[in-house]
Amino acid sequence: MALFTVQNELRYEIVRKIFEGGMGVVYEAEQHGTRNFIKRVAIKVVRPNYASQGQFIDNFVGEARLVADLIHSNIVQTYHLGEANGIYYIAMELIRGVNLEQFARQLEDKRRQLPLELGVFIVSRVARGLAYAHGKSDRDGRPLGIVHRDVSFKNIMIAFEGDVKLTDFGIAKARGFLVDQEGDVVAGKADYMSPEQADFKVTDHRSDLFSAGVVLSHLLLGRNVFKAETVEESRERIMHMPLPDFRELDARIDSRLNEILQRTLARDLSGRYADAAQLLFDLEHYIYHSGYGPTNETLGRYIRELFGQKTPDSGEKTDQISPTQLLENAARLRAEL
Repeated sequence: MALFTVQNELRYEIVRKIFEGGMGVVYEAEQHGTRNFIKRVAIKVVRPNYASQGQFIDNFVGEARLVADLIHSNIVQTYHLGEANGIYYIAMELIRGVNLEQFARQLEDKRRQLPLELGVFIVSRVARGLAYAHGKSDRDGRPLGIVHRDVSFKNIMIAFEGDVKLTDFGIAKARGFLVDQEGDVVAGKADYMSPEQADFKVTDHRSDLFSAGVVLSHLLLGRNVFKAETVEESRERIMHMPLPDFRELDARIDSRLNEILQRTLARDLSGRYADAAQLLFDLEHYIYHSGYGPTNETLGRYIRELFGQKTPDSGEKTDQISPTQLLENAARLRAEL
């Protein structure tokens, strides 16, 4: 029995556009409640031209339902799923920071090399979030079998406080939540996907670990060794390019870290890490076994200094809207979308 029902309580005030992708747009917004309650959130809105595509909407809703119960410090949290005038949106945790693609671009622009320990620390936090997601069960204790399938630079955020967050489970697979066409359609970014993804094979949680290994090598080397001129060439490299001895590509990489990279990027599943918890243990042991190592605070100080201690400009506020009015001004919002 419901104790109470609240109608029309949520009201969002759009502040600025954060990110624009092929299928949706993410805004920064203020969520307003009773007695001047205000909370900054991110709102992910479906593009109008996808609003009529049933499978896409089913997966968008499935993503929200899946991530709503993933409450972990290394995963961006979902607060609310709403619909206005046939357009769906998700209210999410707002991360004041940058994704790894923006982070790497800033390093390149300033001709800086990321300290090795910080690169390992970032991926250890990703592994921590993956270990939680991979182990998640439903209310009846049945494993959900979550596979993110898109662990990449764009989907890993670093807050200016130093928190590392995995985001965007939009193409994840999980029992009972999202429509899965695995085996017929390639899901993920070509230069970060696992060999089994690239080869149209069915994946399990170990696929995400390979992707995490690509992220780690990219952070350490300042380039993605699998990235080619075309998607097809990148997939070919992922499947067949001989793995390098990473010690020869960066003198900072020692034998132990090279072993971790080789095992994470093993194409033979029997040679790859069995689960994210094992990868997490080895990464943390590598940076902490001799004593003090990097922390969120260490990473936070580094990224604030790298970006000149500037947070993204919040811009000018736009119209105040409620969930039922979110896209009422269709002409204006469609122009933005």
